[in-house]
Amino acid sequence: MLWGAVTHSQTKEQCDSLIKKGVSELFRKDHIKSLETLTQARAIAEGKHWDRQLYNAVFNIGNNYYAMLDFGEALNCYLESYTIAVKNLEAKDEIAALNNIANLYTKEKIYDKAMEYYSKAYATANEKNIDSRKGLPLMNIGYIYNQLNQPENGRPYLLKCMQYLENEHLLGAKIALIENDMLLGNVKKSRADALSLYKSTPRAEEKNIDLYLWQIIAKGYITEGNYAMAEKYVRQLLEKTLSPDIKRDVFELLEDIYSNSKKYEKALVIKDSIIAVNEQIDELKNGRVFENNRVRFEIQNYRNDIQDKEDKIRTERIVFMSSLGILLAFITIVLLVFRQKNIIAERNRNAAALNLEKEKNHSLILEKQITDALLEQERLKNEIENRNRKLSAKALYLSDRNEMIEEIVTYLSKKPKYSTDKTLSEYVRSLKNNLRTDNEWNNFITHFEEVNHGFLMRLKELHPTLTANDIRFIAYIYMNLTIKEMASILNITIVACKKRKERLAAKMDIPKDLDLFDYISTL
Repeated sequence: MLWGAVTHSQTKEQCDSLIKKGVSELFRKDHIKSLETLTQARAIAEGKHWDRQLYNAVFNIGNNYYAMLDFGEALNCYLESYTIAVKNLEAKDEIAALNNIANLYTKEKIYDKAMEYYSKAYATANEKNIDSRKGLPLMNIGYIYNQLNQPENGRPYLLKCMQYLENEHLLGAKIALIENDMLLGNVKKSRADALSLYKSTPRAEEKNIDLYLWQIIAKGYITEGNYAMAEKYVRQLLEKTLSPDIKRDVFELLEDIYSNSKKYEKALVIKDSIIAVNEQIDELKNGRVFENNRVRFEIQNYRNDIQDKEDKIRTERIVFMSSLGILLAFITIVLLVFRQKNIIAERNRNAAALNLEKEKNHSLILEKQITDALLEQERLKNEIENRNRKLSAKALYLSDRNEMIEEIVTYLSKKPKYSTDKTLSEYVRSLKNNLRTDNEWNNFITHFEEVNHGFLMRLKELHPTLTANDIRFIAYIYMNLTIKEMASILNITIVACKKRKERLAAKMDIPKDLDLFDYISTL
């Protein structure tokens, strides 16, 4: 095995995953694989000293052995998980281990010990106020009273457990209550309730509740002397694949039917079947290990009780000495308080004055810091506004210059000599070229980015399909220039400027009811 060599690289999540896989294999009754998986998780948890994972692994290893009827190994695992829970985990974990140990005693029909540990599990749950752990011990106590043929003692426990149970556990409590009715002599009611529960339970046969209900019904018919109907329900059980312990119970019931109906030859045949099943069960059990581990558990339990008593005595001693010390200290304080009253009062006044002075100084420092921050914020705001005013002035200057050039070009183009005068045509062409130059606009965008830091970057991130001309146009809108001013700067008509604004809004997927300026102002 190499588990110990790799535990250093494992995490709690991986260990939990192994435990989850092992539990899943347990539910599928693949006990060999489940034991291998859980043993690997156990080795990892032991190497890492993870108490929670170690408890879960050992506890479910015990559940595997329990399902395999190897009660000796199961008790050994439950004992270990109980010890881990008592030392390092929560009360609910201790209760779960106690409940399973009691289940083993129940299987072995050692009902007095089973009752003791079920009661201890319930007492712990009640003391710690853990409602989710109260139901099972109560139900199992009621079940034991049924097995002892003391249904009147078991009924209060079965009724009380109902409020704490749900799902399969609640179903088990209902079955035990039906059996309780049968034992109390309410045979017809128990039979009707059993049939009703079977019909109303989804996937009843998958949950195997017929294994218990048919036995209860058969016992009721035996009580009434209707052996034919009793045999009918028992035969239905024998048609199913039964575990050895259930098969033994069914054979014993069938033997009871034949004996009461005086079919002694058939009873003898069934007796041989019971002997064969018992031999099969004995082969699966490890009786010696069970007894040894039961003794180990008892010793551990006694040690825990002794430790609890010692802890209680130690605690009482500590409380007594502490109380005595407190009393002596109180007397000393009473004697000193009158003499030192004025001194303490003076110290308190000085301390209060000092704290007040500190608070005042602290408030002044905070006030100065806030004032400085506000002044700096106002300075930056004024600086940005001043730069934006300069940019606007420059943009408007460019707008006026372009407008003036347009007027000159228009005026010169209307002159009669325009088409024949080469010198005049050269001047007009030069003026038009001046309108199309981009250097000024590039400088303008550079200054715009310096003043409105981050705006163009956010715009490009949100709308990567925008061109340089689109961004330039949006910059003018951001500065709140009018359509006329932007048309003049861009040397286009007002109508074209409006259409360009509309196309940009559509390109940026801006809702029609939202203005482009309002949108970019939020970036």
